[in-house]
Amino acid sequence: MIWLGSIIVLLTFVAIVKRYETRMVLFLSGLTMALLSGKPLVAIDAFSTAMVNPGLVTVICTVMGFAYVMKLTQCDAHLVHLLAGGLTRFRPVLIPGTIIVTFAINIALPSAAGCAAAVGAIMIPTLIGAGVHPASAGSAVLAGTWGSTLSPGATHNPFVAKLANVDVMTVIAVLTPADLAALAVVVIIVTAGAYIRKEHYIETQSAVNTTGEAAEFKVNIIKALVPIVPLVLLVLGSKQVNLIPAVTVPQAMIAGVLLGFVVTWTNAQDISKQFFAGMGDAYGSVIGIIVAAAVFNKGMELIGLTTALIEAMKHSESIAKLAATFGPFIIAVLSGSGDAATLAFNGAITPQAAQFGFGIIEMGQQAQVAGSLGRSMSPVAGAAIVCAGLAKVNPVELTRRNAPAMLAAAIVTMLVLL
Repeated sequence: MIWLGSIIVLLTFVAIVKRYETRMVLFLSGLTMALLSGKPLVAIDAFSTAMVNPGLVTVICTVMGFAYVMKLTQCDAHLVHLLAGGLTRFRPVLIPGTIIVTFAINIALPSAAGCAAAVGAIMIPTLIGAGVHPASAGSAVLAGTWGSTLSPGATHNPFVAKLANVDVMTVIAVLTPADLAALAVVVIIVTAGAYIRKEHYIETQSAVNTTGEAAEFKVNIIKALVPIVPLVLLVLGSKQVNLIPAVTVPQAMIAGVLLGFVVTWTNAQDISKQFFAGMGDAYGSVIGIIVAAAVFNKGMELIGLTTALIEAMKHSESIAKLAATFGPFIIAVLSGSGDAATLAFNGAITPQAAQFGFGIIEMGQQAQVAGSLGRSMSPVAGAAIVCAGLAKVNPVELTRRNAPAMLAAAIVTMLVLL
């Protein structure tokens, strides 16, 4: 039976790479393995349980609702323009600054493609106008679209927190040193690559106003600060800082929505519609993958594949390290999404992390970061397609420039976390 399960898992990831609908593939694969084990109803029970998981549903849905409201009120645009405006005054920091700014904004706005569109629409023309090669301009923005790994509302942080039975800010605190080390590696390698290729400044390009759109947009500082207020509340109320009473993610996000209304006086009915539209989209797209992955994980368990993998990893700590890193990384590169592979790994293997000599948080976060880094160099990722379109280059050009940095960053996080 185990060999049948192995074939099904392999075919599952082939289908995901070929961009078949992820939820359908995970669900059908898990149900097939459950049928082969003679216990299909157990897989359906796993589906039902995952649908109503309060630790995940409330967090992810309220974060997405908040993001939709920030887009409606244009508070996200004010934040992007505020940060971009400072960069345009200093040409040498344009490329590294763009990566860092994108990373920071992706924490507040955790959708990679959405962040790429918001930041890229401003920074890519600005970089090109300053003389940066279009492909390097696009790769700089794409290289920062994994900042969501530090977002309390990103799919995997509450997922890992639930596995480890801790609050989400504890999970983020564990990951932060590794993430910052990896970010430094990405900034250095991507910037160095642009200089080595002589793409940091093209002498023949006609002079244009390097401030681009950032100069035409009148930034409202108060509106620009609204998107980061929930993050500030969560940090100040975390166990690590403890300056204010503890704040849950839904509380912080709803506070941000109310603040967005007060600051912008956008029609309250429109804000309500957008908030709940965001919650609905989050449930359908993000929670839907988690639910389907739960069926997939249960199928692996029922057919005996999970136990076999755990036994194999017990005999070598290095195998567990490599699996947590390069499994999600490679699948993310090929498929353009790290969610499916990361959720499958974290659901099936990470709960047994202690048997390999690791903590649940460390192993779960390594899988998350690796998947996010792989996505940030994938030519088929939504964020890459957005950046390439804005830069008017082939997405593969972005992959060529980001691949060394993302691979090095994945190795760095592995060394720090595991």
